[in-house]
Amino acid sequence: MAKKKDKIKGSVLINNRKARFNYEILDTYTAGIVLVGTEIKSIRMGKASLVDSYCIIHRGEVWAKNVYVAEYTHGSFSNHETRRDRKLLLNRKEIRTLANATKDAGLTIVPLKLFIDSRGYAKLEIALARGKKLYDKRAAIKEREQKRELDQLRRHSY
Repeated sequence: MAKKKDKIKGSVLINNRKARFNYEILDTYTAGIVLVGTEIKSIRMGKASLVDSYCIIHRGEVWAKNVYVAEYTHGSFSNHETRRDRKLLLNRKEIRTLANATKDAGLTIVPLKLFIDSRGYAKLEIALARGKKLYDKRAAIKEREQKRELDQLRRHSY
C-alpha cells in the first residue's frame, strides 16, 4: 500500500502558465476540489487543463468555472461533463478574505495549478490576482529575453 501512495504523491501537476503572464499574483491559496464520478481518474492521467478558467464567489461558496477535465476513456454512460462548474473547499475565513478583496476593482481569482496531494486528493492552487497592463507584459518579456541572453553568454564563455 505504501508504494501506491508514493506513486500518487506529486505525480500529476497541471499548470496554468498564462495566468502568471497575464496577472500579477498577490496571494495564493490551496483549495480542495469537489469531483464526481470519473473526474479523479482523468486528472490522475493528466487529462485536464486550466486554460481560460477562473473562479467566482456565489452565495458564500467558491466555484471554479471553465476547468476542463477530459472524459475518462474507460468510463461508461455515467461519464462526467468536461467543463462543469466545480465547487472549491476553503475555510470560511479564506472565503471571506477573497470575497472582500474581489469587491475591489481589478482583482480576480485565477486557478494556478491542479495537483494530487500526498494523500491522493485533488487540490487546486488559486490566486488573488490583478490583471497586468500591456506595458507590464512587454517588460516581463524583455526581462526574460535579457536573462536568456546572459545565460547563453555565460555558457559560451566557459
